[in-house]
Amino acid sequence: MDIAYIPSPSTGVIHLGPIPLRGYAFCIIIGVFVAVWLGNRRWIARGGKPGTVADIAVWAVPFGLVGGRLYHVITDYQLYFGEGRNWVDAFKIWEGGLGIWGAIALGAVGAWIGCRLRGIPLPAWADALAPGIALAQACGRWGNWFNQELYGRATDLPWAVEITAGPNRDAGTYHPTFLYESLWCVGVAFLVIWADRRFKLGHGRAFALYVAAYCVGRGWIEYMRVDEAHHILGVRLNVWTSIGVFVLAVVYFVLSAKLRPGRETVVEPDREGSGGKDGEDAAPADAAPADANADADAEAKPSDADAEAKPKPAKAGAPVLTKDAPAEAEAPEAGKR
Repeated sequence: MDIAYIPSPSTGVIHLGPIPLRGYAFCIIIGVFVAVWLGNRRWIARGGKPGTVADIAVWAVPFGLVGGRLYHVITDYQLYFGEGRNWVDAFKIWEGGLGIWGAIALGAVGAWIGCRLRGIPLPAWADALAPGIALAQACGRWGNWFNQELYGRATDLPWAVEITAGPNRDAGTYHPTFLYESLWCVGVAFLVIWADRRFKLGHGRAFALYVAAYCVGRGWIEYMRVDEAHHILGVRLNVWTSIGVFVLAVVYFVLSAKLRPGRETVVEPDREGSGGKDGEDAAPADAAPADANADADAEAKPSDADAEAKPKPAKAGAPVLTKDAPAEAEAPEAGKR
């Protein structure tokens, strides 16, 4: 009796004339756009400027792709080096093989460079981008479906994925671990968004929550995979990596909450002010006219000294003194009584 299953694409590439469109690359590109779009909305909501997330992503994405590929090649070097292997295949990123740990690590270096150039704190930018990164991973995992990779043990569940025969794989139906991880990443994204709104996470804690939550899911999903991998004490290398990164993320979350509670009040300083320091506001445009008006009023209004110097009007019947009047008119003669 036939069982239900998720069919795999017969090919992972579609040719438009001489131009190949690869499903793996297409999924990664969609993920990048989703991450930048959501990150931009969250950055603006925190008081940042539109376009800043995309500007920094120009640095973070290339670094992340290189880091992800390096991690994969280093941890699975037997696929590219040794007898019967071609080391040139290590550069064929379109055939699959990106390690999320290397992508996050080296992508953070690129993001740090971009943040330094813009004068903004890296933790605040990472907090804004955290749920978007999780959604980007959810999209990117479907690239593994196109390449028929990252599946688990054989199963006859209705949602099993069909794998066709090929190099290093047998035909059959298997646990779609790529689908499990994709759904888990969507859940992580919503968890971070909810927690950030509920507890006002700041100073990198939203990003730390994303890392910790992802590691929990990656740990149990990794146990289901059957592809070739290095083992330490009988446990897959990526499981150990998940445990280590989870511990680091939790430690950072706790220490950050104690040392720097609350959320940043300013995430992107204003560099357009006329002051000498970032974030100083320029003088109001109407300040100069107001001062000019005040000076004009001061000139028009006589001072107290001028008021005293101005002669008072004479009383009726009193002699009017003029500049040419004789001195006798100013005072009676000494002999007269």
